[in-house]
Amino acid sequence: MPPLIETFDLTKQFDTLTAVDHLTFTVNEGELLALLGPNGAGKTTTVRMLSSIIKPTTGTARIAGYDVTKNAVEVRHIVGHLTEFPGLYLRMRPFEYFDFFGELQGMPRAATRARAEELMKHFGLWDARNRRFGEFSKGMRQKAALIRAMLHNPRVLFLDEPTSAMDPHSAKQVRDAIADLCHRGHTILLCTHNLHEAEMLANRIAVIRRGQLIALGSPAELKRRLLGLPIWEVRLAHPLGQPWPHLNGNLQIESMDETCLRYRVASPETANPLLLDRLHEIGASVLALSEIARGLEDVYFKLVES
Repeated sequence: MPPLIETFDLTKQFDTLTAVDHLTFTVNEGELLALLGPNGAGKTTTVRMLSSIIKPTTGTARIAGYDVTKNAVEVRHIVGHLTEFPGLYLRMRPFEYFDFFGELQGMPRAATRARAEELMKHFGLWDARNRRFGEFSKGMRQKAALIRAMLHNPRVLFLDEPTSAMDPHSAKQVRDAIADLCHRGHTILLCTHNLHEAEMLANRIAVIRRGQLIALGSPAELKRRLLGLPIWEVRLAHPLGQPWPHLNGNLQIESMDETCLRYRVASPETANPLLLDRLHEIGASVLALSEIARGLEDVYFKLVES
């Protein structure tokens, strides 16, 4: 199947500022792509173009085959958009608000009410259904805005900092909902500064800086490409008292002392058991053998600070 989101040389200029610069990428159906970058990198501008809120200066973008400029009405029915700031009508109550947005999407009133009730119960807002949004906490408002984006069950969701201002329990609820949406075939573009969240949820990561795409791939691919082979660590219960076995040069030594060896190796499934055998032969007491964790944060800072 063709990608559900396609951009080619997508560019947006504001006077002399190039906010997005010839951005080209695709997102497949059921995939979650995390769009990362520092403040001012062009993430929000990209999403606003893909949502048919603003027009590109040059280049093209399609959502489910619809051009974001020529077919803006169709695109707006296909996508749900959670902006960084909820933008609720604070004097409204939830059902009034969701009825309004359901009507904009052409949903029957009964279907809107049923869907809103389902989502409010899921996100823990049901008991507040008769309160005005002005009485909601920041986290509650964020969840209400997410319900608005999900109300018409869109094929594509653009989520800008969906768990900001949320307590840990609420943030987990939202992450679980996002994962479930992907499992059911929805396509999601996630803009976030939460690198742990991006690594947890995303199939692929796109990093932009000054409006340009500087990296694209799965978290594992980006780690291999930018950080090299994984680092392994052997810790001993007691000082070794003799040189570490080197396995005929297969280990790329990072550091060593009498109780700890850190190394890289191309084939850990072969080298690690052999190293343990050698250590056992010389009477070493192995306390632990583990891979040193490397997070998306390491990749991100290597990219944006280079």
